[in-house]
Amino acid sequence: MASSKTQTSLMWFRADLRTVDNTALIQACRQNKPVLAVFYATPEQWARHDTAPIQIDFIRRRLTELQSQLADCNIPLRVETVADFAAIPESITALANAWQVTHVFCNKQYEWNEKQRDLAVGRALKSAGIKFSVFEDTCVIPAGQVLNRQGDPFKVYTPFRRTWIEQFLLSPAWAQPVPEAVAHPDNMSAFGTDLDESLSRDCLAYPEADSSQWPVDESSVRQRLMRFCIEKIQDYGEQRDIPAVDGTSGLSPYLAVGAISARQCVTAVLHEYPNTLEKQEEGPFIWLNEIIWREFYRHLIEAYPQVSREQPFVNWTRKVRWHANQTALEQWQHGQTGFPIVDAAMRQLKATGWMHNRLRMITASFLTKDLLIHWREGEKWFMSHLIDGDLASNNGGWQWAASTGTDAQPYFRVFNPTAQGKKFDPGGAFIRTWVKELAHVPDKYIHNPYDWPDVKNLDYPPPMVDHKSARLHAIEVFKQAKAAAEAN
Repeated sequence: MASSKTQTSLMWFRADLRTVDNTALIQACRQNKPVLAVFYATPEQWARHDTAPIQIDFIRRRLTELQSQLADCNIPLRVETVADFAAIPESITALANAWQVTHVFCNKQYEWNEKQRDLAVGRALKSAGIKFSVFEDTCVIPAGQVLNRQGDPFKVYTPFRRTWIEQFLLSPAWAQPVPEAVAHPDNMSAFGTDLDESLSRDCLAYPEADSSQWPVDESSVRQRLMRFCIEKIQDYGEQRDIPAVDGTSGLSPYLAVGAISARQCVTAVLHEYPNTLEKQEEGPFIWLNEIIWREFYRHLIEAYPQVSREQPFVNWTRKVRWHANQTALEQWQHGQTGFPIVDAAMRQLKATGWMHNRLRMITASFLTKDLLIHWREGEKWFMSHLIDGDLASNNGGWQWAASTGTDAQPYFRVFNPTAQGKKFDPGGAFIRTWVKELAHVPDKYIHNPYDWPDVKNLDYPPPMVDHKSARLHAIEVFKQAKAAAEAN
């Protein structure tokens, strides 16, 4: 416990597991006080949020790296384990009182449950006479600041992007360096945690998974960003949709847990390619566009909290009559649909905890349009398996595909899975990697294996639906839903 003479600040880490460009940490270190750091493991909350075991393993490994980085700044890190968010206000207040903390710092999270947690923490700390400061950090331009001429949040992406770029040019937000080391007070060694021991005990009460294919050390994370910007980004526009090619940045898991910031990504690309914003047909801008899409979904959950509470963005789509078909859902989940590109993608997800973005769109469209199964089932399955699971992006993507979200297009946003496979995996290289039953099928039939003359030698399920008729049925169901909503 701290001595009575020591006054300290407390940095509360959440989805911002880095020392570089961390707004709250920078502010905490500017107070001319010793700084302590805490991370809360909340296994029951993780389960309620369907957090993937592979992501928890990734966080566990990243925390060990973060502890080492913080030690260079003379900041000890400990992990506290409580059941859920509801237990944090009492716990963090007790921790602050025990260690003479006068000021708690953290970065804002936009999700509904996280916002309610922070309001409760703020009340508890205020009652104890402890200051609580929450900083904007997740977005390059804070949620709520990109508005239309009427002062309202954008509901469609393209005008949002245009205004986002205008605001960024007026006031660029660049990545900030690691803060300078703070004073290391006496009697603080007892605060830090033996993370190997505590995380193996606390986090591994959660189901186990192996995230070791994703390095967590700082040099590897930075090298991944810079290598992408130097070696791949110029070809990103041509290669990003081809799942058999390693053409994406692979940074989404790091962005999801905050091991790297969106500002670091924007800073890197604009440093390497200063004319990015003027050359919107080239790879650097196309990748920057993905960062801005990520921001858009965060701005949406801040402005429209219902989307992070399992509700559709477009109100009339509540009337859509989804199918409750557990057998069909399980076929989709386990890659047994009879559509090779869908099955390859779903098997990749289950085996690796990751899925290529083009494939996320294809598989989401198949579930919600071909099978007419509720997008929430897909959203939950993805979150429970993705190493880069992130509520805003995952929910935004699923609602986009299901035509219940922003810019809803229910009458023509129905992907043809076979046509998508032919376009983006023409030779079937990706399909053969994950659907071993099709390894011997000739290229000509890889996307329609049941057209193969030698089909009797095929140990692969037939297509579970006829896409053409399923598409027409989905469109009719949406039309009926809209008519029903208008009638009411």
